[in-house]
Amino acid sequence: MPFQKVQTEKLSTSVIRQIELLILRGILRPGERLPSERELSEQLGVSRPSLREAIGELQERGLLTSKAGAGIFVADVLGSAFSESLVKLFSSHEEAVFDYISFRRDMEGLAAERAARFASDTDLKVIQTVFDKMETAHAKRNPADESRLDADFHLAIIEASHNVIMLHMMRSMYQLLREGVFYNRGIMFKQRTSRGDLLEQHRAINAALQDRDPEAARKAVIDHLEYVEQSLSDHIKAERNEAVARQRFEHEQRR
Repeated sequence: MPFQKVQTEKLSTSVIRQIELLILRGILRPGERLPSERELSEQLGVSRPSLREAIGELQERGLLTSKAGAGIFVADVLGSAFSESLVKLFSSHEEAVFDYISFRRDMEGLAAERAARFASDTDLKVIQTVFDKMETAHAKRNPADESRLDADFHLAIIEASHNVIMLHMMRSMYQLLREGVFYNRGIMFKQRTSRGDLLEQHRAINAALQDRDPEAARKAVIDHLEYVEQSLSDHIKAERNEAVARQRFEHEQRR
């Protein structure tokens, strides 16, 4: 018969499974510090030796990392999504910017549609909370906070879509965006009109999600990213025109 005796799972294995799932589901994020050994063993209800065994195994797998005197952290597993040479290539070629926006438009449109269908009530509360913070940052005219919350808002939608592959892929993409690899987000907040437009676009996305309207949510995301694409295209053209104008001006001064 094809049956085997049931074996009791080691406590350390149960700990490993739990931490793995928290990382997989995006609850524990790259760079996040775990509680102290005492706190974590109490929360998990296991002995310190069992916890140490689990932590050691997760470190060997590259999911956790230790920092002397600081503790145990979730490893930067997103950092390996793109090689350093490819990241440099992205940052040095303009077409990568527009391919990136096109990719976001397709993926985030799908994520918004899924979120409108599959998000829990708590997921929608998270999205609403981030949007409320965006409104506050907008009133304070703080571009750094607006940029950070913009990314948080879109990632909250991706989290609410409940697709872990999409979640980790898009987190790695947003990390490159935060680092200015694809474009400088501050460009989008320089003009008073664009700041207001962007806030209203996010308001439309949020409203569609709160109404659980998949088609409206997808359309709102697509409209927003098409606006971003056009704004960046206009900015690039304006910079080129200004460069030519400066050349003409310098030439005229020498005549």
